Amino acid sequence: MPWFSLLSYFLGGGFLANAIPHVVSGMMGRPFQSPFAKPPGEGLSSSSVNVLWGFLNIVIGYLLLCRVGDFALRNTGDVAAFGAGALLIGLFSARHFGRFHGGNQSEQR
Repeated sequence: MPWFSLLSYFLGGGFLANAIPHVVSGMMGRPFQSPFAKPPGEGLSSSSVNVLWGFLNIVIGYLLLCRVGDFALRNTGDVAAFGAGALLIGLFSARHFGRFHGGNQSEQR
């Protein structure tokens, strides 16, 4: 089932890209939004919670990328699915969290 593998790579890209801001913010000792904050996705979670959440995202991303199907860096379809997942979660995060961190300048005017 190649479509199932491509969906897995797409989601794996999303999880791995989502891990980056959580791990980086946590390692810098800065609070950041997470699903565990109140309200979820808007309030701030501690740096430790963000490191743990980011690490869980890495584990899930690894499982989706390396344990489902046969992901190959030389296979354009596999890499495109992974990249699309990472790009879409990145664009979504930029829009969503830009409201809190000044990233959406056009909306602030």
